[in-house]
Amino acid sequence: MHRRASFELPGIAHTNPIPGACRIGPLFITSGVSGKDPKTNSFPESIEGQCAQMFANVRALLEAGGAKPEDIIKMTVWLKEKALRPHLNKEWLAMFPDAHSRPARHTFASPDLDPPMLVQCEVMAVIG
Repeated sequence: MHRRASFELPGIAHTNPIPGACRIGPLFITSGVSGKDPKTNSFPESIEGQCAQMFANVRALLEAGGAKPEDIIKMTVWLKEKALRPHLNKEWLAMFPDAHSRPARHTFASPDLDPPMLVQCEVMAVIG
């Protein structure tokens, strides 16, 4: 694969004309991935629900692009407030249980996330 390919998460569309993710060769990068439920097109009310759904959405986008969680090299996360980090860490450890094989991560507090969004991430992966 040498040409750019765009991927969408069925049931979730950005308000701007951008894809959910893009791949060129082995490089796979997402746009902002939230905890919006693609079945209901709405956000779970709780941070626990949004974190779980965000990681499910990441998995679905990775699969669409031919990648797996093991291919992730960096994840950037924005939380509405830093106090929500333990909920993020629960899902992080579920996806990456091996302490010797986790991607890099940077987490920011972002009070500007549009309500009712409480968490959003961006993922970079190298496939193969």
